[in-house]
Amino acid sequence: MRLSADHLEHARRVADAILYEGYLLYPYHKSAQKNQVRFQFGVLMPPGYASVDACEPVASQTECLLECRDDAEVSVAVRFLHLQRRQVLAVSRESGDRHDVGTLVVDGTEYTSWEEAAEREQRVTAVVGPLLAADENVEFHVGPGESTEELTDRRGRLAGCLVRQWSALDGVIRLHAERVAGPYQALKLRVRVENRTTPPAEMRTRSDGLPHALIAAHSLIGVPGGTFLSMTDPPEWAAAEVAACQNIGTWPVLAGPGDCRDLMLSSPVILYDHPEVAAESAGDLFDATEIDEILTLRTLTLTEAEKRHARATDTRAADLIDRLDDLPAEMLERMHGAIRYLRSAPPGSAASGEQRVSAPGEGPAPPDGGIDWPGRQVTDRPSVPWWDPGADATVSPETDSVVVAGARIARGSRVLMRPGARRADAQDLFLAGREAIVEAVLKDVDGQIHLAVTPADDPAADLQRSHGRFLYFAPDEVEPMDADVSPEGRDSPPEGESAGSPVNGGRGK
Repeated sequence: MRLSADHLEHARRVADAILYEGYLLYPYHKSAQKNQVRFQFGVLMPPGYASVDACEPVASQTECLLECRDDAEVSVAVRFLHLQRRQVLAVSRESGDRHDVGTLVVDGTEYTSWEEAAEREQRVTAVVGPLLAADENVEFHVGPGESTEELTDRRGRLAGCLVRQWSALDGVIRLHAERVAGPYQALKLRVRVENRTTPPAEMRTRSDGLPHALIAAHSLIGVPGGTFLSMTDPPEWAAAEVAACQNIGTWPVLAGPGDCRDLMLSSPVILYDHPEVAAESAGDLFDATEIDEILTLRTLTLTEAEKRHARATDTRAADLIDRLDDLPAEMLERMHGAIRYLRSAPPGSAASGEQRVSAPGEGPAPPDGGIDWPGRQVTDRPSVPWWDPGADATVSPETDSVVVAGARIARGSRVLMRPGARRADAQDLFLAGREAIVEAVLKDVDGQIHLAVTPADDPAADLQRSHGRFLYFAPDEVEPMDADVSPEGRDSPPEGESAGSPVNGGRGK
């Protein structure tokens, strides 16, 4: 028995979008400031990088549940990007010597030095029965290398070349399986991916570690004839076992179309079951935190010089620019809004548009299939707008405080960010354990307390502060770093200052 080719193709389209998420960012060319810090998702650094930044992981782990027989075969494809540096060399027509020029124009086409990435894939296959008896550990090695691409002009003369270099990678994929308790004896499968690379030189910055990293690492796990259980909406009998699964840096979801149950995608970003690429998308834009229509319109506003720089940066950027330049109007129109979930309304219902609804003050609607309507409209408005903090004298974000783990947290306090389990944003993983400065203590209309913070090492902190753009955490999602966090060093809040409620320890509930 084999996995469906159509199901695999469906899953790979989503996996490719994950692979290249953030690979290039609008406006796509090398000099764009945000393209100086790339590769944020699923990065597994070499072990030695921990001395530079302990927050960057060296391994990821996926645990999921499925129903299958002991003779079923587990197939795992671990996919990631491998950084390679592209160097542009010009060739002297007189001597034939090559020298680094950074940027080279050949017959109107511009080439520039850039950090590209090559796709890598490692496969492991194991039968469930033997896997239950002993773990399967498969080591892999990608050797260092160099390739040269010659650049010739229209006359066929050698004008330059692109030299690509990549470093060695070493890693291991570990498979473990066990039957869980219960009447159905489901299989608990663990897939652990570890970076074991030892760089030849000491790493001092993130740029030093990335050539030896597994970037955007994710796994496609298939068991032909098996049935994976949803990790986001498991059946009641498996809920406890699903909750006990430990997924580190990954988020496993059912992959393929809605009727596919033998394929799982373990992603470094949070997805829903059976994710799919939007039918309206005209192609990769590499910046999926934005909307396709917005990115397309922005790209079309680039000047010709900016487009030339983008094309010179990367072949994928060049393809993107060319595709959008020739994008038919009807394809752009398709991106402008899509309603995916509509239900047909029964005849006579208000949603069907066939039933008149009585106006306010007319009393209830007719009983023949109509809906009830309030006898009068409520138009009373509070004298103080609930949405305006300035209208409530009891609220003072700049002086209010809250007690966390016995310490008072207020504006100016230094804390460690500890995002809680209830969060659904994958980018929070990059904040865990990092230092932040509290900008304000806020209370919402439901009485819940929120802390507005700025990462201490954010180079754009002053700009973000001037625009009032902060990160927001609950009090139990931070860990105090100061013994007394009151700006004046007081042990208790003065009259009129909202100290909030004491909360436990800052590491989540």
